[in-house]
Formats: sequence, structure tokens, C-alpha cells
Amino acid sequence: MPTGVAIRDVREQLFAAAERVLLRAGASGLTSRAVTEEAGVAKGVLHRHFADFDDFLAALVEDRIARLADRAEALRAAAGTGTVAGNLTDALAEIFETVAVSIVALVFARDALRERLRRTTPAGLPLLTEAGAMLAGYLRAERDLGRIAADADVDVLAPTLIGSGHLLAAGSGAPDAAELRRVVTAVLGGVVA
Repeated sequence: MPTGVAIRDVREQLFAAAERVLLRAGASGLTSRAVTEEAGVAKGVLHRHFADFDDFLAALVEDRIARLADRAEALRAAAGTGTVAGNLTDALAEIFETVAVSIVALVFARDALRERLRRTTPAGLPLLTEAGAMLAGYLRAERDLGRIAADADVDVLAPTLIGSGHLLAAGSGAPDAAELRRVVTAVLGGVVA
């Protein structure tokens, strides 16, 4: 790309390129050169917007965490509609779409990235911790509506669902919807009213 040409939404363009590379080549194939080549921009563009590659990756993960906040609000608003198992299955399917699993693998693979993310997400595994909080918020709303048992421990149910969903998605891409629903139904067990 010629020097001096303005690029619209450069951050999102770079983030989208990073996700494509991550899906195609995995965490080990994700380099600043691979990202800029995929985005069709000069390598300097990434370094003009981010201090270094780990800063870029941290911003990517933080952006994806921020997107969960919007999804969390929509999920809480769904409380009282559909079925609890159906809403959770849909939420988990969205959480564990292929790129989210790849981002979690990336966080595991890069020590410097984990260290930077600890500044903004000090507990748990970034992205999965926030996804667990999203599910817990939804389960609280359903408990308040009486659709799950009043004594249901949502702070145990939510990470159990996240862990189960992650195991189904790891290594195989997005989890099978029927298998995911079966797991959600089993985890909810006797708590659904």
C-alpha cells in the first residue's frame, strides 16, 4: 500500500486480519508480518498504532472481551424468554466460535501477552473469565425470575458451563450444537424450574 494513504478503521482491519491468520496458521503462525500481509498494509502501520506486537495482541484480546459486554447485556435481556438451556446453548456456541478458542490458545502460548493482560484482567483466563461472568449474570436473572432454583449456585454453574464448552470446542473448532445442548442440559441438572 502506498505511503500516505489513509486507512479507514485500521485497528479493526488489523484485528480481523489477525483472526484470519490465527484460524489458518494457529498461535505459532501469528506474527506481525503475517498480520500486516493479511491486512494488505505495510508492516509499519501496525507499529504506528501499537507499541509492539504484544501490545497489538493485548488490544485484540481486550477488544474481544469488550464485545462480550454487549453480548452479556443481550443475554441478560433474554432472561424469561425461550428456554434456559436454549439460551445458554446459543451463548456458548457464540462464545466458542472458532476464533475465540484460537484466542484462548494464543493467550496460553504467549507469556508476554498474558503478562500484559494481567494489568486489565487480573484473575482467571482472559476472555473465558469474562464469558463466565456473562453466563453467571444471565443465570442470576433467570434465578430472580424463578426459572431456575432459588438455591442454584450460579457462580459454580457458569464456570462449569464455560469449561465444558471449551473442552467440546478445543481442537475441533466450534462445538456441535446438539452435543453442546446435551452438556448444558446435564450441567443444569435439577436447577431448572
